Amino acid sequence: MSSSVFPRLEPRLTSVSKPIQYVGGELNSTVKDWVGPEGEAGTVRWALMYPDAYEVGLPNQGVAILYEVLNERDWIVAERTYSVWPDMEQVMRTGDEHGPIPQFTVDAHRPVGDFDLFGLSFSTELGYTNMLNALDLALIPLHAADRGLDDPIVVAGGHAAFNPEPIADFIDCAVLGDGEEIVLAISEVVKEWKVEGRPGGRDEVLRRLAVSGGVYVPRFYDVTYAEDGAIEAVVPNRPGIPWRISKHTLMDLDAWPYPAKPLVPLAETVHERFSVEIFRGCTRGCRFCQAGMITRPVRERSINTIGAMVENGIRKSGFEEVGLLSLSSADHTEIGDIATGLADRYEGQNVSLSLPSTRVDAFNITLANEFSRNGRRSGLTFAPEGGSDRMRAVINKMVSEEDLIRTVSTAYAHGWRQVKLYFMCGLPTETDEDVLAIADLAKKVIAEGRAVTGRNDIRCTVSIGGFVPKPHTPFQWAAQLDVETTDSRLKKLRDVVREDKRFGRAIGFRYHDGKPGIVEGLLSRGDRRVGRIIEEVWRDGGRFDGWSEHFSYDRWMTSAEKGLEGTGIDLDWYTTREREYDEILPWDHLDSGLDKDWLWGDWEDALAAARGEDVEIEDCRWTPCYDCGVCPEMGTEIQIGPTGQKLLPLSVV
Repeated sequence: MSSSVFPRLEPRLTSVSKPIQYVGGELNSTVKDWVGPEGEAGTVRWALMYPDAYEVGLPNQGVAILYEVLNERDWIVAERTYSVWPDMEQVMRTGDEHGPIPQFTVDAHRPVGDFDLFGLSFSTELGYTNMLNALDLALIPLHAADRGLDDPIVVAGGHAAFNPEPIADFIDCAVLGDGEEIVLAISEVVKEWKVEGRPGGRDEVLRRLAVSGGVYVPRFYDVTYAEDGAIEAVVPNRPGIPWRISKHTLMDLDAWPYPAKPLVPLAETVHERFSVEIFRGCTRGCRFCQAGMITRPVRERSINTIGAMVENGIRKSGFEEVGLLSLSSADHTEIGDIATGLADRYEGQNVSLSLPSTRVDAFNITLANEFSRNGRRSGLTFAPEGGSDRMRAVINKMVSEEDLIRTVSTAYAHGWRQVKLYFMCGLPTETDEDVLAIADLAKKVIAEGRAVTGRNDIRCTVSIGGFVPKPHTPFQWAAQLDVETTDSRLKKLRDVVREDKRFGRAIGFRYHDGKPGIVEGLLSRGDRRVGRIIEEVWRDGGRFDGWSEHFSYDRWMTSAEKGLEGTGIDLDWYTTREREYDEILPWDHLDSGLDKDWLWGDWEDALAAARGEDVEIEDCRWTPCYDCGVCPEMGTEIQIGPTGQKLLPLSVV
């Protein structure tokens, strides 16, 4: 039986910042008995974590969905835990007369170490040090090899799990792709093993998970390295273990309308809204975009399911804003009907609708007007990604300068006053001129806005992120731009914008320096040797590396030097080095469905586009299949409308 640590925790809450984030009891949260109706052996318990602070973790859709899916089964207990801030960490490590206070769940404040499974969802690799801190606070051995029968099975998921090799020493297993079905399958395996009396111990339950082909268990694979530091082979080290692990794809989103009971935070969070995912996957083919590549194929939710989810979510949460989410929400085949139907339904009520950043070529003013009909008219966000037409051809973001100017002109003419443009710096084949073209584009946007409105209060915010090559994309072979060149280009761009007396004050400029991107690049394409660096950083105090005020580039550099000592390779080998086709990549045995030859061909097309050749890849939703491999490999297919369905009728209260 697991007991709550809250009596030990409560007297100390007044000594930490934002104590409300550790209290739990949110609307729609779930607290279940520790032992379910099938007894101790028949109960499977999950501690779920988004490895960041409460304010970032609570709105995370992935964890929220799994929390509901698991708790709907009467034999499963699922609770949530988040990263604690340094002041709370100090309180927990100091503890009381009973010893340290362990990492706890916010639902029933049970120690994370008491659960059967500890599931972590990584949307970014910069959460790895927070995972190590949580394991240590939970009194779970840091290394998977040191864990015993009663320690939780540590499971990694999320986008970063498509290359879990840098954290292979710390996790017991990883899951690729959609989690809704596989978490239930894992729970069934663990339940059966527990009911049988846990035969064969920890090794046996992990073997049962591994032989399914849907769960990756790093300890069952040996990695060898060549003299030049490259991977020589990744080989299963026991019978029955598959050579490749496949991702999971949920094919009927309408059958899984989650979250159905949205969590309502007690403290302020980064997103104060109810979010509905209107489709999964994207086949626009942007070569830098890992999310678009690994979530294929496109699977749309039907218009009535979306309407029912919105109505249910508002009723059960009280949120006043609804976000319709996907990688490119305006691409839903029935987005016009969805926008009009929802705007009609909630007209005159205190409910506003929002879309995330919109593709320039998917935007239309009717859609924008519908989404702003019941709420305030905020700024519009577009993501051209590259500053020049040449750069956008390289990344397959086929939006011309004329397209962008025409779109923002229409927006300004219809009453918008502010536009945000998102770009990347450091893309393959990029030059100084490509980056400086961002300034020219922003100036043209302001000039066009002033021309069509006759006003001078037109604003354009330019936001720039550093490009990080990601696994399972055509750019997985690309060299990453070094910190010095990144910072030099951004400084030139900033100076050009600021020095312009006519437009400079109308252009906002936001960017990060190149340092966090290099660390993210190390972690995104790293192999098992990078685990030593992560551990070194954590032992030196690394926490919350996704937060600029906590991130230390010097700490990572020192730790990289120490961690890679004697390996014959260095940080640049992982980051600024271009790969060749025949190099074995750390994630080659993890199958996202994408054909490696197709990815390589698309990488060569990017280089051809840089030379001025026309090698645009169309969106396969509207063209014949171009053989990326996902549908035949995974036994899936694109699911799009129009369905001809309409929203559920508005119920009169």
